Amino acid sequence: MELEFTSRVDYIWALLPEIVLSIGAMVVLLVGVFREADDDPAAGDASPLGWISLIALAAAAMANGWLTGIPVASASPMVAVDPFRLFANWIFLGGAGLTILLSFPYVTRQRLQAGEFYTLILLCTVGMMFMASARDLLLLFLGVETMSIAAYVLTAFNRRDRRSSEAGLKYFLLGAFSSAFLLYGIALTWGATGTTNLLEIGEAVAGGAAVPGLIMAGMGLLAIGFAFKVAAVPFHMWTPDVYEGAPTPSTAFMAATVKAASFVAFARLFMEAFPALYDSWSTVFWWLAALTMIIPNVVALSQSNVKRMLAYSSIAHGGYLLVALTAANEMATAGLLFYLLVYSIMNIGALAVVMVASGHAEERLQIGDYAGFGWAQPMLGVVFTIFLLSLAGFPGTGGFMAKIYLLQGAAESELWTLAVVLALATVVSYYYYLRVAWYMWMRPAAPDLTHEEVWVPLPMRMGLVASAAILIFLGIFPGGIIDLARAATHGFFLAGVLP
Repeated sequence: MELEFTSRVDYIWALLPEIVLSIGAMVVLLVGVFREADDDPAAGDASPLGWISLIALAAAAMANGWLTGIPVASASPMVAVDPFRLFANWIFLGGAGLTILLSFPYVTRQRLQAGEFYTLILLCTVGMMFMASARDLLLLFLGVETMSIAAYVLTAFNRRDRRSSEAGLKYFLLGAFSSAFLLYGIALTWGATGTTNLLEIGEAVAGGAAVPGLIMAGMGLLAIGFAFKVAAVPFHMWTPDVYEGAPTPSTAFMAATVKAASFVAFARLFMEAFPALYDSWSTVFWWLAALTMIIPNVVALSQSNVKRMLAYSSIAHGGYLLVALTAANEMATAGLLFYLLVYSIMNIGALAVVMVASGHAEERLQIGDYAGFGWAQPMLGVVFTIFLLSLAGFPGTGGFMAKIYLLQGAAESELWTLAVVLALATVVSYYYYLRVAWYMWMRPAAPDLTHEEVWVPLPMRMGLVASAAILIFLGIFPGGIIDLARAATHGFFLAGVLP
């Protein structure tokens, strides 16, 4: 079967993963409503709705796998069906699945409305998949808003917690602000080129048909909008408060998967629509990457709240990923995909352990609260240590290899200074990551601090152990995944992404 994008049926096939997941989200919502209406004594248990959500994600993954073997005849469709999009979809679906699997005890313990919570995660994932497939600015904006609106609600979902409501309001106000930049940038880009198709915009810019001043203004506003979404310095001020106040599963999902979707869309937009202006935007990205690596890592050194420390950590990781966008070559873009995969696993896993260790009211979030935690909870202590080491980029973990690939991409574009900044920023981050591990294993618990035995459900236990094992495996045998990532970006670049 060949998709030529000549009819609505072709677009339905092209958007099959998104359609399947949207249907799954509606099923989860309806089942949740009927369970509440029946006043089922077990309705407080989030597991049944969580398993239905995982089945929906598995069905969308099957549709995504089916699209892998579909050739596309059209040169510039509105929807991209290419390996770059499909690889990114695996990251989004995997991140959403891991978040749901690890959230079972939290949703039940906090008595959250499981149907609505899991539905929002699925719809947020649909928006991410739209962003990855968008080869038109209008579809891109639709995906951004679908993802963002669901993320705003997930942030403020725990209505009994004032911190959650405050975080949701901050995220909504600044997110709406960034969306305004995006929309205005889209309007100016359309005015400068007469089209919203990314490839046609690229052709107009390369051929000199775009209005020079207008296209530069449009590109600048689009960059600012996405800089907000990826929390690049100086557009990062919302991130620590939002991540600290949101329910921990929402924080994990936003810090990993939402950030991954924003970077994927960011890369496609600038590499397909503005490759001819690379000399202009690469300089700006260089400074964004440098500042986003340096400032959050320095600020994280003084954080005593583990959740807030991981928030600044996520900002710093955004700086590492901006190095890949600045380099804009095949190796760097493959490294971007590999890094997003590894980062999603280790960040969601780390925050899942924080979720369990923080207690019912999420009060134990200080680094001192982790004194003796490793000996009191050996399984959680070991996997948390692996996640922290991978986040730091310790040799033998997936995080180390991910940074190696980013450095290799930077070297191919001769970004030597930026590569040195990345390496030094990584060394600085060792302090605040290893400090938590040191407290867990080297510091005895205070007399007034007791680590009660934490019951970890089997699905969550399996998810944490599997995530830690994957990180070790990717740190030792990364070749298979990086080859798939390079294959995905190889087709991307053969399509004429960069000059």
